[in-house]
Amino acid sequence: MKNGFLFLVLATFFFSSMEVALKLIAHDFHPMQLTCTRFFVGGLLLIPFGLRALNKRGAALDLAAWKGFAGLGFLGLVVSMMFYQVSILYIPASVVSVLFSCNPVMMLVFAFLILKAAILPQHIAALVLEVVGALVIIDPLHTVLDMRGVALVLLSAATFALYAVLGKKLCARYSGLAVTAFSCLAASAEMLVLIALSHVPFVSGSLNAAGLPMFASIPLFKGYSADNILTMLYVCIFVTGGGYACYFMGMERTSPMQSSLVFFFKPILAPIFAMLVLGEIIPWNMWLGIGLILTASFISMLPTLHVMHSVRHLHIRFPHHFRLPHGLHWPHHKK
Repeated sequence: MKNGFLFLVLATFFFSSMEVALKLIAHDFHPMQLTCTRFFVGGLLLIPFGLRALNKRGAALDLAAWKGFAGLGFLGLVVSMMFYQVSILYIPASVVSVLFSCNPVMMLVFAFLILKAAILPQHIAALVLEVVGALVIIDPLHTVLDMRGVALVLLSAATFALYAVLGKKLCARYSGLAVTAFSCLAASAEMLVLIALSHVPFVSGSLNAAGLPMFASIPLFKGYSADNILTMLYVCIFVTGGGYACYFMGMERTSPMQSSLVFFFKPILAPIFAMLVLGEIIPWNMWLGIGLILTASFISMLPTLHVMHSVRHLHIRFPHHFRLPHGLHWPHHKK
Protein backbone atom coordinates (compact mmCIF):
# COMPACT_ATOMS: atom_id res chain seq x y z
CA MET A 1 0.00 0.00 0.00
CA LYS A 2 2.76 2.45 0.97
CA ASN A 3 4.73 1.54 -2.15
CA GLY A 4 1.60 2.15 -4.19
CA PHE A 5 1.22 5.68 -2.90
CA LEU A 6 4.93 6.33 -3.45
CA PHE A 7 4.52 5.34 -7.10
CA LEU A 8 1.49 7.65 -7.40
CA VAL A 9 3.45 10.55 -5.84
CA LEU A 10 6.25 10.01 -8.37
CA ALA A 11 3.75 9.80 -11.24
CA THR A 12 2.12 13.04 -10.07
CA PHE A 13 5.50 14.80 -9.98
CA PHE A 14 6.56 13.52 -13.41
CA PHE A 15 3.27 14.34 -15.11
CA SER A 16 3.01 17.75 -13.42
CA SER A 17 6.51 18.72 -14.58
CA MET A 18 5.86 17.62 -18.17
CA GLU A 19 4.74 20.96 -19.63
CA VAL A 20 7.61 22.82 -17.99
CA ALA A 21 10.20 20.35 -19.29
CA LEU A 22 8.69 20.39 -22.79
CA LYS A 23 8.57 24.19 -22.79
CA LEU A 24 12.30 24.35 -21.98
CA ILE A 25 13.19 22.46 -25.17
CA ALA A 26 10.17 23.26 -27.37
CA HIS A 27 12.14 25.67 -29.58
CA ASP A 28 15.15 23.36 -29.92
CA PHE A 29 13.32 20.48 -31.60
CA HIS A 30 10.60 20.07 -34.18
CA PRO A 31 7.27 19.15 -32.46
CA MET A 32 6.99 15.82 -34.30
CA GLN A 33 10.66 15.04 -33.74
CA LEU A 34 10.25 15.62 -30.00
CA THR A 35 6.98 13.69 -29.80
CA CYS A 36 8.36 10.75 -31.78
CA THR A 37 11.54 10.55 -29.71
CA ARG A 38 9.89 10.69 -26.31
CA PHE A 39 7.24 8.09 -27.08
CA PHE A 40 9.77 5.78 -28.74
CA VAL A 41 12.09 5.85 -25.72
CA GLY A 42 9.15 5.75 -23.31
CA GLY A 43 7.62 2.82 -25.18
CA LEU A 44 10.88 0.88 -25.07
CA LEU A 45 11.11 1.38 -21.31
CA LEU A 46 7.53 0.19 -20.86
CA ILE A 47 7.96 -3.06 -22.86
CA PRO A 48 8.80 -5.28 -19.82
CA PHE A 49 5.80 -3.91 -17.90
CA GLY A 50 3.54 -4.34 -20.92
CA LEU A 51 4.64 -7.94 -21.50
CA ARG A 52 4.09 -8.77 -17.83
CA ALA A 53 0.58 -7.31 -18.03
CA LEU A 54 -0.14 -9.36 -21.17
CA ASN A 55 1.04 -12.56 -19.46
CA LYS A 56 -1.29 -11.89 -16.54
CA ARG A 57 -4.21 -11.57 -18.96
CA GLY A 58 -3.14 -14.53 -21.06
CA ALA A 59 -3.23 -12.27 -24.13
CA ALA A 60 -0.94 -12.36 -27.17
CA LEU A 61 0.51 -9.69 -29.45
CA ASP A 62 -1.16 -10.85 -32.65
CA LEU A 63 -1.93 -8.86 -35.80
CA ALA A 64 -5.33 -7.77 -34.49
CA ALA A 65 -3.69 -6.38 -31.35
CA TRP A 66 -1.12 -4.39 -33.32
CA LYS A 67 -3.85 -2.99 -35.57
CA GLY A 68 -5.65 -1.75 -32.48
CA PHE A 69 -2.48 -0.29 -30.99
CA ALA A 70 -1.62 1.41 -34.30
CA GLY A 71 -5.07 3.00 -34.61
CA LEU A 72 -5.13 4.20 -31.02
CA GLY A 73 -1.53 5.37 -31.19
CA PHE A 74 -2.21 7.46 -34.29
CA LEU A 75 -5.21 9.20 -32.69
CA GLY A 76 -3.96 9.62 -29.13
CA LEU A 77 -0.24 10.18 -29.68
CA VAL A 78 0.42 11.23 -33.28
CA VAL A 79 -2.57 13.56 -33.62
CA SER A 80 -3.35 14.55 -30.02
CA MET A 81 0.23 14.94 -28.84
CA MET A 82 1.20 16.86 -31.99
CA PHE A 83 -1.55 19.38 -31.24
CA TYR A 84 -0.31 19.41 -27.64
CA GLN A 85 3.35 19.97 -28.47
CA VAL A 86 2.65 22.73 -31.01
CA SER A 87 0.33 24.51 -28.52
CA ILE A 88 3.27 24.92 -26.14
CA LEU A 89 4.95 27.10 -28.75
CA TYR A 90 2.12 29.65 -28.52
CA ILE A 91 0.85 29.79 -24.92
CA PRO A 92 2.36 29.39 -21.42
CA ALA A 93 3.04 25.88 -20.13
CA SER A 94 0.76 26.47 -17.15
CA VAL A 95 -2.21 27.25 -19.43
CA VAL A 96 -1.51 24.18 -21.58
CA SER A 97 -1.47 21.96 -18.50
CA VAL A 98 -4.70 23.27 -17.02
CA LEU A 99 -6.70 23.34 -20.26
CA PHE A 100 -5.54 19.83 -21.16
CA SER A 101 -6.85 18.70 -17.77
CA CYS A 102 -10.37 19.20 -19.15
CA ASN A 103 -10.06 15.90 -21.04
CA PRO A 104 -11.59 13.64 -18.31
CA VAL A 105 -14.91 15.45 -18.56
CA MET A 106 -14.69 15.40 -22.36
CA MET A 107 -14.40 11.64 -21.99
CA LEU A 108 -17.88 11.60 -20.43
CA VAL A 109 -19.32 13.12 -23.61
CA PHE A 110 -17.55 10.65 -25.91
CA ALA A 111 -18.48 7.74 -23.62
CA PHE A 112 -22.12 8.80 -23.88
CA LEU A 113 -21.99 9.19 -27.69
CA ILE A 114 -19.92 6.09 -28.50
CA LEU A 115 -20.35 3.63 -25.62
CA LYS A 116 -23.89 4.74 -24.73
CA ALA A 117 -22.73 5.27 -21.16
CA ALA A 118 -25.19 6.96 -18.81
CA ILE A 119 -24.83 10.69 -18.26
CA LEU A 120 -25.84 11.59 -14.71
CA PRO A 121 -26.77 15.07 -13.43
CA GLN A 122 -23.37 15.21 -11.71
CA HIS A 123 -21.67 14.67 -15.05
CA ILE A 124 -23.64 17.52 -16.65
CA ALA A 125 -22.75 19.82 -13.75
CA ALA A 126 -19.08 18.84 -14.11
CA LEU A 127 -19.15 19.53 -17.85
CA VAL A 128 -20.69 22.98 -17.30
CA LEU A 129 -18.06 23.82 -14.67
CA GLU A 130 -15.28 22.63 -16.99
CA VAL A 131 -16.53 24.93 -19.76
CA VAL A 132 -16.88 27.87 -17.36
CA GLY A 133 -13.41 27.20 -15.92
CA ALA A 134 -11.85 27.11 -19.39
CA LEU A 135 -13.62 30.35 -20.36
CA VAL A 136 -12.43 32.04 -17.16
CA ILE A 137 -8.84 31.05 -17.95
CA ILE A 138 -9.05 32.11 -21.61
CA ASP A 139 -10.93 35.34 -20.70
CA PRO A 140 -12.09 35.84 -24.33
CA LEU A 141 -13.04 39.52 -23.88
CA HIS A 142 -9.63 40.55 -22.51
CA THR A 143 -7.38 37.66 -23.47
CA VAL A 144 -3.66 38.07 -24.01
CA LEU A 145 -3.33 34.41 -25.00
CA ASP A 146 -2.59 33.36 -28.56
CA MET A 147 -5.85 31.72 -29.62
CA ARG A 148 -3.96 29.35 -31.91
CA GLY A 149 -2.39 27.77 -28.85
CA VAL A 150 -5.73 27.66 -27.02
CA ALA A 151 -7.45 25.97 -29.97
CA LEU A 152 -4.63 23.45 -30.35
CA VAL A 153 -4.56 22.39 -26.70
CA LEU A 154 -8.35 22.02 -26.61
CA LEU A 155 -8.18 19.89 -29.78
CA SER A 156 -5.44 17.88 -28.09
CA ALA A 157 -7.60 17.33 -24.99
CA ALA A 158 -10.61 16.33 -27.11
CA THR A 159 -8.70 13.86 -29.30
CA PHE A 160 -6.97 12.37 -26.24
CA ALA A 161 -10.37 11.92 -24.57
CA LEU A 162 -11.61 10.16 -27.73
CA TYR A 163 -8.46 7.99 -27.66
CA ALA A 164 -9.20 6.97 -24.07
CA VAL A 165 -12.83 6.08 -24.81
CA LEU A 166 -12.03 4.13 -27.98
CA GLY A 167 -9.27 2.30 -26.12
CA LYS A 168 -11.61 1.05 -23.39
CA LYS A 169 -12.18 -2.37 -25.00
CA LEU A 170 -8.48 -2.85 -25.78
CA CYS A 171 -7.55 -1.95 -22.20
CA ALA A 172 -10.09 -4.47 -20.88
CA ARG A 173 -8.45 -7.19 -22.99
CA TYR A 174 -4.76 -6.31 -22.87
CA SER A 175 -4.54 -3.98 -19.79
CA GLY A 176 -3.97 -0.24 -19.78
CA LEU A 177 -0.23 -0.65 -19.33
CA ALA A 178 0.16 -2.92 -22.36
CA VAL A 179 -2.00 -0.65 -24.50
CA THR A 180 0.05 2.37 -23.44
CA ALA A 181 3.40 0.66 -24.05
CA PHE A 182 2.63 -0.75 -27.48
CA SER A 183 0.58 2.24 -28.63
CA CYS A 184 3.67 4.36 -27.90
CA LEU A 185 5.81 2.11 -30.08
CA ALA A 186 3.22 1.95 -32.86
CA ALA A 187 2.75 5.74 -32.81
CA SER A 188 6.49 6.41 -32.91
CA ALA A 189 6.80 4.07 -35.94
CA GLU A 190 3.97 5.98 -37.65
CA MET A 191 5.70 9.28 -36.92
CA LEU A 192 8.95 7.92 -38.37
CA VAL A 193 7.09 7.14 -41.59
CA LEU A 194 5.62 10.66 -41.69
CA ILE A 195 9.04 12.19 -41.02
CA ALA A 196 10.55 10.13 -43.85
CA LEU A 197 7.74 11.15 -46.22
CA SER A 198 8.28 14.82 -45.37
CA HIS A 199 11.73 14.57 -47.02
CA VAL A 200 10.33 13.31 -50.34
CA PRO A 201 10.78 16.29 -52.74
CA PHE A 202 7.20 16.17 -54.08
CA VAL A 203 5.68 15.96 -50.58
CA SER A 204 7.97 18.61 -49.16
CA GLY A 205 7.27 20.97 -52.07
CA SER A 206 3.51 20.43 -51.79
CA LEU A 207 3.55 21.19 -48.05
CA ASN A 208 5.54 24.38 -48.59
CA ALA A 209 3.18 25.46 -51.39
CA ALA A 210 0.19 24.78 -49.13
CA GLY A 211 1.60 27.09 -46.44
CA LEU A 212 2.63 24.23 -44.15
CA PRO A 213 6.41 24.55 -44.06
CA MET A 214 6.48 23.25 -40.47
CA PHE A 215 5.66 19.77 -41.74
CA ALA A 216 8.13 19.77 -44.66
CA SER A 217 11.57 18.12 -44.23
CA ILE A 218 11.07 17.32 -40.54
CA PRO A 219 14.43 16.70 -38.82
CA LEU A 220 15.05 13.67 -36.64
CA PHE A 221 18.50 14.13 -35.14
CA LYS A 222 19.02 17.91 -35.23
CA GLY A 223 18.82 20.28 -32.28
CA TYR A 224 20.71 18.29 -29.65
CA SER A 225 23.23 20.20 -27.56
CA ALA A 226 24.93 20.06 -24.20
CA ASP A 227 22.35 22.54 -22.89
CA ASN A 228 19.24 20.47 -23.69
CA ILE A 229 20.31 16.82 -23.64
CA LEU A 230 19.56 16.34 -19.92
CA THR A 231 16.12 17.88 -20.28
CA MET A 232 15.39 15.67 -23.29
CA LEU A 233 16.47 12.59 -21.33
CA TYR A 234 14.24 13.66 -18.43
CA VAL A 235 11.25 14.02 -20.77
CA CYS A 236 11.86 10.65 -22.44
CA ILE A 237 12.93 8.51 -19.49
CA PHE A 238 11.22 10.01 -16.46
CA VAL A 239 8.17 11.93 -17.71
CA THR A 240 7.10 9.49 -20.44
CA GLY A 241 8.49 6.09 -19.45
CA GLY A 242 8.76 6.57 -15.70
CA GLY A 243 5.54 8.55 -15.37
CA TYR A 244 3.36 5.91 -17.00
CA ALA A 245 5.19 3.02 -15.27
CA CYS A 246 4.77 4.62 -11.84
CA TYR A 247 1.13 5.45 -12.56
CA PHE A 248 0.16 1.89 -13.50
CA MET A 249 2.26 0.28 -10.75
CA GLY A 250 0.62 2.64 -8.28
CA MET A 251 -2.80 1.68 -9.61
CA GLU A 252 -1.99 -2.02 -9.17
CA ARG A 253 -1.10 -1.48 -5.51
CA THR A 254 -3.90 0.94 -4.57
CA SER A 255 -7.09 1.37 -6.61
CA PRO A 256 -8.18 3.10 -9.83
CA MET A 257 -10.03 5.76 -7.83
CA GLN A 258 -6.97 6.61 -5.74
CA SER A 259 -4.73 6.61 -8.82
CA SER A 260 -7.07 9.12 -10.52
CA LEU A 261 -5.94 11.67 -7.92
CA VAL A 262 -2.74 11.99 -9.98
CA PHE A 263 -4.70 13.97 -12.56
CA PHE A 264 -6.60 15.83 -9.85
CA PHE A 265 -3.42 17.34 -8.41
CA LYS A 266 -1.67 17.91 -11.75
CA PRO A 267 -3.55 21.18 -12.58
CA ILE A 268 -2.45 22.55 -9.20
CA LEU A 269 1.20 21.53 -9.30
CA ALA A 270 1.92 22.26 -12.97
CA PRO A 271 1.29 26.05 -12.68
CA ILE A 272 3.41 26.14 -9.51
CA PHE A 273 6.28 24.43 -11.36
CA ALA A 274 5.81 26.88 -14.26
CA MET A 275 6.11 29.81 -11.83
CA LEU A 276 9.21 28.41 -10.12
CA VAL A 277 11.10 27.18 -13.20
CA LEU A 278 9.88 29.33 -16.10
CA GLY A 279 8.95 32.46 -14.15
CA GLU A 280 5.43 32.43 -15.56
CA ILE A 281 2.95 34.76 -13.87
CA ILE A 282 -0.31 33.06 -12.90
CA PRO A 283 -3.12 35.69 -12.89
CA TRP A 284 -6.15 35.56 -10.59
CA ASN A 285 -8.49 34.40 -13.36
CA MET A 286 -6.32 31.35 -13.95
CA TRP A 287 -6.42 30.36 -10.27
CA LEU A 288 -10.20 30.78 -10.37
CA GLY A 289 -10.39 28.64 -13.52
CA ILE A 290 -8.22 25.98 -11.87
CA GLY A 291 -10.58 25.94 -8.91
CA LEU A 292 -13.60 25.48 -11.16
CA ILE A 293 -11.94 22.68 -13.14
CA LEU A 294 -10.88 20.88 -9.94
CA THR A 295 -14.44 21.19 -8.62
CA ALA A 296 -15.73 19.75 -11.89
CA SER A 297 -13.29 16.84 -11.62
CA PHE A 298 -14.41 16.10 -8.08
CA ILE A 299 -18.10 16.24 -9.03
CA SER A 300 -17.51 13.90 -11.98
CA MET A 301 -15.92 11.39 -9.56
CA LEU A 302 -18.86 11.42 -7.11
CA PRO A 303 -20.95 8.70 -8.85
CA THR A 304 -17.96 6.33 -8.91
CA LEU A 305 -17.12 7.12 -5.28
CA HIS A 306 -20.71 6.34 -4.30
CA VAL A 307 -20.67 3.00 -6.14
CA MET A 308 -17.27 2.07 -4.68
CA HIS A 309 -18.50 2.88 -1.16
CA SER A 310 -21.71 0.88 -1.59
CA VAL A 311 -20.00 -2.17 -3.07
CA ARG A 312 -17.25 -2.04 -0.44
CA HIS A 313 -19.88 -2.02 2.32
CA LEU A 314 -21.55 -5.10 0.81
CA HIS A 315 -18.16 -6.74 0.26
CA ILE A 316 -17.35 -6.36 3.97
CA ARG A 317 -20.71 -7.83 5.01
CA PHE A 318 -20.84 -10.56 2.34
CA PRO A 319 -17.24 -11.10 1.15
CA HIS A 320 -18.03 -14.17 -0.94
CA HIS A 321 -20.93 -12.61 -2.83
CA PHE A 322 -19.88 -9.03 -3.62
CA ARG A 323 -16.62 -8.37 -5.42
CA LEU A 324 -15.36 -5.57 -7.57
CA PRO A 325 -15.54 -6.00 -11.38
CA HIS A 326 -12.54 -7.45 -13.21
CA GLY A 327 -9.65 -5.00 -13.20
CA LEU A 328 -10.66 -3.29 -9.95
CA HIS A 329 -9.62 -4.31 -6.48
CA TRP A 330 -9.57 -3.09 -2.94
CA PRO A 331 -6.33 -1.49 -1.67
CA HIS A 332 -4.06 -3.91 0.13
CA HIS A 333 -3.75 -3.38 3.87
CA LYS A 334 -1.20 -4.83 6.21
CA LYS A 335 -2.65 -7.20 8.74
